[in-house]
Amino acid sequence: MVRDGGRIAYEVHGQGPLVVLSHGMGENRHSYRHLIPLLVAAGYRVASVDVRGHGDSTTGWPSYAPAEVGGDLLAVVRDLGGGPAVLVGNSSSAAAVVFAATDAPDLVDGIVLVGAFVSQPKLNPFMRLAQTVVLRSPRLFGMFHRTLFPVHRPADDADYRRQLVVALRRPGRMVPLRGVIHPVEPHWTTRAPQVRQPALVLMGTKDPDFSDPGAEARAARRLFPVAEARMLTDAGHYPHADRPEAMAHELVGFLAAVERA
Repeated sequence: MVRDGGRIAYEVHGQGPLVVLSHGMGENRHSYRHLIPLLVAAGYRVASVDVRGHGDSTTGWPSYAPAEVGGDLLAVVRDLGGGPAVLVGNSSSAAAVVFAATDAPDLVDGIVLVGAFVSQPKLNPFMRLAQTVVLRSPRLFGMFHRTLFPVHRPADDADYRRQLVVALRRPGRMVPLRGVIHPVEPHWTTRAPQVRQPALVLMGTKDPDFSDPGAEARAARRLFPVAEARMLTDAGHYPHADRPEAMAHELVGFLAAVERA
């Protein structure tokens, strides 16, 4: 799909109400490879998107901010007939679905935030230096990525990560990672009170990106007029990969409630 500034890649599976999946920093649309078949079996049409600068989408965008990514997700919905759709965003993309929901409420029936960051992580000088180094090295990013699966790993985890690192070695592919996490205003939390659609916050109980995942999930939930938070037992930062059945259970329940509303 062509956008002003580049091309956004996505793939579609199944038939039924539309669900659009958006991955986190450094990943690609195959992050959802274990969740997609479960949603298709439950009767949904699923579009899995390569966030700008990631996967098969092009690099060189002037901005990788969540608001721009949210615009890309809305463009996918329009490209597929206008929806409306439920948007699912993991990690950095969780912010994007909030912007999309407020920018075009007619295209969005509901949003799901998975592993959302309510506040910008506060890093000491050592951790800030480590982050800078990791976001310039595909190999180190791959090592960091592995730590985000503290309990369960999918059977194809090692192979997927090798492919991820190879893809990140292509020219210009580490730049979007830095762009995705660069602090920008407005922050998604300022938009959350404007969301009128139902929102679901999903968080792994073992997500190592948070000192207290439950508290982070509750803090996110309180920002929305209509929202609930669910914890996925023993899941890390990518519950759609390490606990896909548990995530599908929560997600399908939410989707069914949205359809009934």
